[in-house]
Amino acid sequence: MIQSMTGFASGTGTAPPFNWSWELRSVNAKGLDLRLRVPDWIEGLEAALRARLSRAMGRGSVTLSLRVQRDETAGDLAVNEAVLASVLTAMARIEEQAMDVGLSLAPATPADILSVRGVLEQTSPEQSTAALLEALLAGFDPVLATFLDMRASEGQALSAVLARQVGEIGDLVEAAATTATARKPEMAAALRTSLARVLDNTDGADPQRVAQELALIAVKTDVTEEIDRLRAHVAAARTLLHECTPVGRKLDFLMQEFNREANTLCSKSQSAALTRIGLDLKTVIDQMREQVQNVE
Repeated sequence: MIQSMTGFASGTGTAPPFNWSWELRSVNAKGLDLRLRVPDWIEGLEAALRARLSRAMGRGSVTLSLRVQRDETAGDLAVNEAVLASVLTAMARIEEQAMDVGLSLAPATPADILSVRGVLEQTSPEQSTAALLEALLAGFDPVLATFLDMRASEGQALSAVLARQVGEIGDLVEAAATTATARKPEMAAALRTSLARVLDNTDGADPQRVAQELALIAVKTDVTEEIDRLRAHVAAARTLLHECTPVGRKLDFLMQEFNREANTLCSKSQSAALTRIGLDLKTVIDQMREQVQNVE
């Protein structure tokens, strides 16, 4: 089944003291264009993500954003020995001065001392970027899987649209073949008229030159080759729609060939009915070509 180049996925994760959020999206492009906005202080992260994305898809303009935040409230509590010493020294001095004037102070509890600003402080544990890298990559895998599922789902819907359009093209090609066959008596009469006109003006003309002109007239009205090539293109398109590998470029080239044959069919029609079919054919081909731009 064909894949679409359109997709989106997001996700979040946490590994204390870090938390993060992912956003992955893609649109159509001629090749694979990866644009990553990730923290550069996590060694090896961008290279690992590029490798995963390159293995997962062949075409598309892909944008990946990662925001990593550190929880500043996370960490262990520790006593600041210098501040504690200063507090205890100050308390001893206060008690000494109170006793000198005959005051009796209530004894201080550990909770009272710890409540003094600066005695108890928070520390931030060190965490290697290797551990964070491992956590991030593990969290990215489900985001990438969701993203690829969306591209596959879009591709399935796109495949149905393209299959219907190929069917319409096939029907129009067969209608063109039927119309071309039906117009043969009319074209034969036109050719005889042209032949008579040429023969009436061939006094002293080169017989070989006359034969060439008559052959040219016949070729200009024969659309057999165009119809045969259009039939072959329809068969090729149906085969491509069932390929399991990226076929976007092949389909895009095939649409150019479809358009070329449809243009020639219109220019050689010399029939209102056949011209009408040719124009309808060009309309469907243009519509299909727009859809093909989204195929990987």
